[in-house]
Amino acid sequence: MVDMASPQDSSLTRIHPTLSQVLGAMESLWPLSLQAGWDASGVVAGRPEQLIQRIHWAVDPVQAVADEAVSYGADLLITHHPLFLKPVTSIAATTFKGKVVHTLVENSCALITAHTNADSAVGGVSDVLAEILGLEDIVPLAPADGSAEEGIGRVGTLQHALRLEDFAARVYSAMPAVAGGVRVAGDSNGIVSKVAITGGAGDSLFDAVREHEADVYITADLRHHPASEAREQAMLSGDRPYLIDVSHFASEWLWLPTGAKALERALADEGYTVTTAVSALNTDPWDFILTSGDDTKTITSETE
Repeated sequence: MVDMASPQDSSLTRIHPTLSQVLGAMESLWPLSLQAGWDASGVVAGRPEQLIQRIHWAVDPVQAVADEAVSYGADLLITHHPLFLKPVTSIAATTFKGKVVHTLVENSCALITAHTNADSAVGGVSDVLAEILGLEDIVPLAPADGSAEEGIGRVGTLQHALRLEDFAARVYSAMPAVAGGVRVAGDSNGIVSKVAITGGAGDSLFDAVREHEADVYITADLRHHPASEAREQAMLSGDRPYLIDVSHFASEWLWLPTGAKALERALADEGYTVTTAVSALNTDPWDFILTSGDDTKTITSETE
Protein backbone atom coordinates (compact mmCIF):
# COMPACT_ATOMS: atom_id res chain seq x y z
CA MET A 1 0.00 0.00 0.00
CA VAL A 2 1.08 3.58 -0.48
CA ASP A 3 1.62 5.23 2.87
CA MET A 4 2.26 8.94 3.25
CA ALA A 5 5.76 8.84 4.75
CA SER A 6 5.08 6.01 7.21
CA PRO A 7 5.83 2.63 5.60
CA GLN A 8 4.68 -0.56 7.23
CA ASP A 9 6.77 -3.67 7.82
CA SER A 10 6.62 -6.23 5.02
CA SER A 11 6.01 -9.87 5.79
CA LEU A 12 9.13 -12.01 5.40
CA THR A 13 7.07 -14.59 3.46
CA ARG A 14 6.39 -12.14 0.66
CA ILE A 15 8.42 -12.15 -2.53
CA HIS A 16 10.36 -8.95 -3.02
CA PRO A 17 11.76 -7.81 -6.36
CA THR A 18 15.36 -7.03 -7.16
CA LEU A 19 16.36 -3.53 -8.21
CA SER A 20 16.62 -4.81 -11.77
CA GLN A 21 13.04 -6.08 -11.61
CA VAL A 22 11.80 -2.76 -10.20
CA LEU A 23 13.59 -1.00 -13.04
CA GLY A 24 11.85 -3.30 -15.53
CA ALA A 25 8.45 -2.44 -14.08
CA MET A 26 9.29 1.26 -14.22
CA GLU A 27 10.34 0.90 -17.85
CA SER A 28 6.92 -0.54 -18.67
CA LEU A 29 5.27 2.50 -17.10
CA TRP A 30 7.67 5.34 -17.92
CA PRO A 31 9.98 4.19 -20.74
CA LEU A 32 13.37 5.88 -20.82
CA SER A 33 12.86 6.31 -24.57
CA LEU A 34 10.40 9.10 -23.69
CA GLN A 35 12.93 11.21 -21.81
CA ALA A 36 14.28 14.38 -23.41
CA GLY A 37 17.75 14.25 -24.91
CA TRP A 38 19.13 16.54 -22.20
CA ASP A 39 17.64 14.51 -19.33
CA ALA A 40 19.34 12.12 -16.89
CA SER A 41 16.65 9.68 -15.73
CA GLY A 42 17.33 6.10 -14.68
CA VAL A 43 19.48 4.34 -12.09
CA VAL A 44 21.86 6.62 -10.19
CA ALA A 45 23.05 4.16 -7.53
CA GLY A 46 22.34 0.55 -6.64
CA ARG A 47 23.22 -3.05 -7.50
CA PRO A 48 20.89 -4.88 -9.95
CA GLU A 49 20.59 -7.89 -7.64
CA GLN A 50 19.68 -5.87 -4.51
CA LEU A 51 16.35 -6.93 -2.98
CA ILE A 52 13.85 -4.09 -2.67
CA GLN A 53 11.30 -4.21 0.14
CA ARG A 54 10.64 -0.54 0.87
CA ILE A 55 10.49 2.26 -1.68
CA HIS A 56 10.52 5.93 -0.77
CA TRP A 57 9.22 8.57 -3.23
CA ALA A 58 10.06 12.29 -3.42
CA VAL A 59 10.35 15.13 -5.89
CA ASP A 60 13.93 16.19 -5.16
CA PRO A 61 17.02 14.12 -4.26
CA VAL A 62 18.13 16.55 -1.56
CA GLN A 63 19.83 15.69 1.73
CA ALA A 64 16.68 15.92 3.85
CA VAL A 65 14.97 13.43 1.54
CA ALA A 66 17.95 11.05 1.63
CA ASP A 67 17.98 11.22 5.42
CA GLU A 68 14.24 10.58 5.53
CA ALA A 69 14.50 7.58 3.21
CA VAL A 70 17.26 6.09 5.35
CA SER A 71 15.31 6.70 8.57
CA TYR A 72 12.39 4.72 7.13
CA GLY A 73 14.65 1.84 6.19
CA ALA A 74 14.07 2.30 2.46
CA ASP A 75 15.96 0.06 0.04
CA LEU A 76 15.18 2.39 -2.86
CA LEU A 77 14.58 6.11 -3.24
CA ILE A 78 12.72 7.17 -6.38
CA THR A 79 12.80 10.88 -7.15
CA HIS A 80 11.27 12.83 -9.99
CA HIS A 81 14.21 15.19 -10.40
CA PRO A 82 17.63 13.85 -11.36
CA LEU A 83 20.56 14.26 -9.00
CA PHE A 84 23.08 14.62 -11.82
CA LEU A 85 21.22 16.61 -14.43
CA LYS A 86 24.44 18.59 -14.87
CA PRO A 87 27.83 16.82 -14.92
CA VAL A 88 30.00 16.78 -11.82
CA THR A 89 33.66 15.85 -11.39
CA SER A 90 33.42 14.58 -7.83
CA ILE A 91 31.01 12.83 -5.50
CA ALA A 92 33.10 13.55 -2.42
CA ALA A 93 30.96 13.74 0.69
CA THR A 94 32.10 17.33 1.12
CA THR A 95 29.87 18.28 -1.84
CA PHE A 96 26.10 18.34 -1.35
CA LYS A 97 25.46 15.88 -4.20
CA GLY A 98 28.25 13.63 -3.03
CA LYS A 99 26.87 13.65 0.50
CA VAL A 100 23.48 12.50 -0.82
CA VAL A 101 25.12 9.64 -2.69
CA HIS A 102 27.21 8.61 0.33
CA THR A 103 24.19 8.74 2.63
CA LEU A 104 22.21 6.44 0.38
CA VAL A 105 24.97 4.01 -0.62
CA GLU A 106 26.32 3.65 2.92
CA ASN A 107 22.81 2.69 4.04
CA SER A 108 22.14 0.29 1.15
CA CYS A 109 19.51 2.54 -0.41
CA ALA A 110 19.46 2.66 -4.21
CA LEU A 111 18.42 5.75 -6.19
CA ILE A 112 16.38 5.92 -9.41
CA THR A 113 15.01 9.05 -11.06
CA ALA A 114 12.01 9.30 -13.39
CA HIS A 115 11.89 12.77 -14.90
CA THR A 116 10.78 13.74 -18.42
CA ASN A 117 9.90 10.11 -19.16
CA ALA A 118 7.39 10.33 -16.29
CA ASP A 119 6.24 13.70 -17.63
CA SER A 120 5.52 12.30 -21.10
CA ALA A 121 4.06 8.87 -20.32
CA VAL A 122 0.35 8.17 -20.01
CA GLY A 123 -0.60 8.65 -16.36
CA GLY A 124 2.37 10.93 -15.83
CA VAL A 125 2.75 14.28 -14.13
CA SER A 126 0.60 16.40 -16.43
CA ASP A 127 -2.08 13.70 -16.75
CA VAL A 128 -2.46 13.65 -12.97
CA LEU A 129 -2.69 17.44 -12.83
CA ALA A 130 -5.29 17.49 -15.59
CA GLU A 131 -7.44 14.91 -13.84
CA ILE A 132 -7.18 16.62 -10.45
CA LEU A 133 -8.34 19.88 -12.05
CA GLY A 134 -11.31 18.19 -13.69
CA LEU A 135 -10.23 18.33 -17.34
CA GLU A 136 -11.88 16.15 -19.95
CA ASP A 137 -10.95 15.06 -23.50
CA ILE A 138 -7.27 15.22 -22.55
CA VAL A 139 -4.57 15.16 -25.26
CA PRO A 140 -0.80 15.87 -25.19
CA LEU A 141 0.21 19.50 -25.50
CA ALA A 142 3.37 18.55 -27.40
CA PRO A 143 2.98 14.92 -28.54
CA ALA A 144 5.93 12.55 -28.58
CA ASP A 145 7.00 11.35 -32.01
CA GLY A 146 4.56 8.79 -33.35
CA SER A 147 2.23 8.95 -30.34
CA ALA A 148 -1.26 10.36 -29.92
CA GLU A 149 -1.28 9.88 -26.14
CA GLU A 150 2.25 10.52 -24.91
CA GLY A 151 4.21 13.76 -24.82
CA ILE A 152 4.98 16.80 -22.70
CA GLY A 153 2.02 18.65 -21.20
CA ARG A 154 -1.69 18.10 -21.60
CA VAL A 155 -4.68 20.02 -22.98
CA GLY A 156 -8.29 19.44 -21.95
CA THR A 157 -11.61 21.13 -21.37
CA LEU A 158 -13.58 21.89 -18.23
CA GLN A 159 -17.00 20.30 -17.90
CA HIS A 160 -18.34 23.74 -17.03
CA ALA A 161 -16.58 26.97 -17.97
CA LEU A 162 -15.32 29.08 -15.06
CA ARG A 163 -14.18 32.63 -14.45
CA LEU A 164 -10.40 32.85 -14.44
CA GLU A 165 -10.39 33.86 -10.78
CA ASP A 166 -12.52 30.87 -9.82
CA PHE A 167 -10.42 28.47 -11.86
CA ALA A 168 -7.22 29.88 -10.35
CA ALA A 169 -8.73 29.26 -6.91
CA ARG A 170 -9.31 25.63 -7.92
CA VAL A 171 -5.67 25.35 -8.97
CA TYR A 172 -4.50 26.92 -5.71
CA SER A 173 -6.64 24.52 -3.66
CA ALA A 174 -5.25 21.50 -5.51
CA MET A 175 -1.60 22.32 -4.86
CA PRO A 176 0.50 21.59 -1.78
CA ALA A 177 0.97 24.83 0.15
CA VAL A 178 4.24 26.64 -0.64
CA ALA A 179 5.51 30.13 0.05
CA GLY A 180 5.14 31.39 -3.52
CA GLY A 181 1.46 30.50 -3.86
CA VAL A 182 -0.09 30.88 -7.32
CA ARG A 183 0.36 33.85 -9.67
CA VAL A 184 -2.21 34.74 -12.34
CA ALA A 185 -2.08 36.96 -15.43
CA GLY A 186 -5.31 37.91 -17.18
CA ASP A 187 -8.82 39.25 -16.70
CA SER A 188 -10.15 37.81 -13.43
CA ASN A 189 -13.65 37.71 -14.98
CA GLY A 190 -12.47 36.12 -18.23
CA ILE A 191 -14.12 32.79 -19.04
CA VAL A 192 -11.96 29.68 -19.06
CA SER A 193 -12.97 26.48 -20.82
CA LYS A 194 -9.93 25.02 -22.61
CA VAL A 195 -6.89 24.49 -20.40
CA ALA A 196 -3.27 23.71 -21.24
CA ILE A 197 -1.00 22.45 -18.48
CA THR A 198 2.61 21.41 -18.02
CA GLY A 199 3.94 20.14 -14.71
CA GLY A 200 7.28 21.73 -13.95
CA ALA A 201 8.82 24.41 -16.16
CA GLY A 202 6.99 24.90 -19.46
CA ASP A 203 7.62 28.38 -20.79
CA SER A 204 9.17 26.91 -23.95
CA LEU A 205 5.78 25.58 -25.06
CA PHE A 206 3.84 28.79 -25.72
CA ASP A 207 3.63 28.06 -29.46
CA ALA A 208 1.91 24.73 -28.73
CA VAL A 209 -0.44 26.43 -26.26
CA ARG A 210 -1.49 28.92 -28.94
CA GLU A 211 -1.90 26.17 -31.53
CA HIS A 212 -4.37 24.44 -29.24
CA GLU A 213 -6.18 27.76 -28.68
CA ALA A 214 -6.16 27.25 -24.92
CA ASP A 215 -7.87 29.85 -22.75
CA VAL A 216 -5.33 29.47 -19.96
CA TYR A 217 -1.90 27.92 -19.54
CA ILE A 218 -0.76 26.49 -16.21
CA THR A 219 2.92 25.83 -15.65
CA ALA A 220 5.79 26.63 -13.29
CA ASP A 221 8.87 28.84 -13.26
CA LEU A 222 7.47 31.43 -15.67
CA ARG A 223 10.26 33.89 -16.36
CA HIS A 224 9.57 37.58 -16.88
CA HIS A 225 10.36 37.87 -20.58
CA PRO A 226 8.54 34.75 -21.85
CA ALA A 227 5.51 35.58 -19.69
CA SER A 228 5.46 39.24 -20.71
CA GLU A 229 5.83 38.42 -24.40
CA ALA A 230 3.11 35.76 -24.20
CA ARG A 231 0.70 38.23 -22.62
CA GLU A 232 1.55 40.98 -25.12
CA GLN A 233 0.98 38.54 -28.00
CA ALA A 234 -2.31 37.50 -26.42
CA MET A 235 -3.51 41.10 -26.34
CA LEU A 236 -3.44 41.07 -30.14
CA SER A 237 -5.61 37.97 -30.41
CA GLY A 238 -8.44 38.09 -27.88
CA ASP A 239 -6.41 38.18 -24.62
CA ARG A 240 -5.79 34.41 -24.57
CA PRO A 241 -4.07 32.49 -23.17
CA TYR A 242 -4.24 33.68 -19.60
CA LEU A 243 -1.35 32.46 -17.43
CA ILE A 244 -1.27 30.66 -14.10
CA ASP A 245 2.20 30.25 -12.60
CA VAL A 246 2.51 27.57 -9.90
CA SER A 247 5.33 26.10 -7.82
CA HIS A 248 7.55 23.69 -9.74
CA PHE A 249 7.76 21.41 -6.70
CA ALA A 250 4.03 21.53 -5.95
CA SER A 251 2.96 20.80 -9.52
CA GLU A 252 5.08 17.65 -9.62
CA TRP A 253 4.53 16.40 -6.05
CA LEU A 254 0.92 15.61 -6.93
CA TRP A 255 2.08 12.81 -9.23
CA LEU A 256 4.01 10.92 -6.56
CA PRO A 257 1.11 8.99 -4.93
CA THR A 258 -0.22 8.01 -8.38
CA GLY A 259 3.22 6.95 -9.56
CA ALA A 260 3.81 4.93 -6.41
CA LYS A 261 0.49 3.10 -6.77
CA ALA A 262 1.13 2.39 -10.45
CA LEU A 263 4.52 0.87 -9.68
CA GLU A 264 3.10 -1.23 -6.84
CA ARG A 265 0.43 -2.60 -9.20
CA ALA A 266 2.96 -3.33 -11.93
CA LEU A 267 5.14 -5.25 -9.47
CA ALA A 268 2.14 -7.04 -7.99
CA ASP A 269 1.21 -8.23 -11.48
CA GLU A 270 4.62 -9.90 -11.58
CA GLY A 271 4.06 -11.48 -8.17
CA TYR A 272 6.18 -9.05 -6.14
CA THR A 273 5.36 -7.07 -3.02
CA VAL A 274 6.83 -3.76 -1.89
CA THR A 275 5.94 -1.23 0.76
CA THR A 276 5.85 2.37 -0.41
CA ALA A 277 6.03 5.73 1.32
CA VAL A 278 5.57 9.17 -0.27
CA SER A 279 7.59 11.95 1.31
CA ALA A 280 5.62 14.87 2.72
CA LEU A 281 8.74 17.03 2.97
CA ASN A 282 8.40 20.41 1.30
CA THR A 283 11.49 20.72 -0.93
CA ASP A 284 10.35 23.87 -2.68
CA PRO A 285 13.45 26.10 -2.40
CA TRP A 286 11.57 29.21 -1.21
CA ASP A 287 10.91 29.63 2.51
CA PHE A 288 8.80 32.79 2.68
CA ILE A 289 7.52 35.64 0.53
CA LEU A 290 6.78 39.32 1.19
CA THR A 291 3.72 40.71 -0.61
CA SER A 292 2.59 44.29 -1.06
CA GLY A 293 -0.87 45.54 -0.10
CA ASP A 294 -2.47 47.32 2.81
CA ASP A 295 0.08 45.60 4.99
CA THR A 296 3.28 43.72 4.21
CA LYS A 297 2.65 40.07 4.86
CA THR A 298 5.09 37.28 5.49
CA ILE A 299 3.86 33.86 4.37
CA THR A 300 5.82 30.93 5.69
CA SER A 301 6.14 27.83 3.57
CA GLU A 302 4.54 24.53 4.52
CA THR A 303 3.35 21.48 2.66
CA GLU A 304 -0.15 20.26 3.37
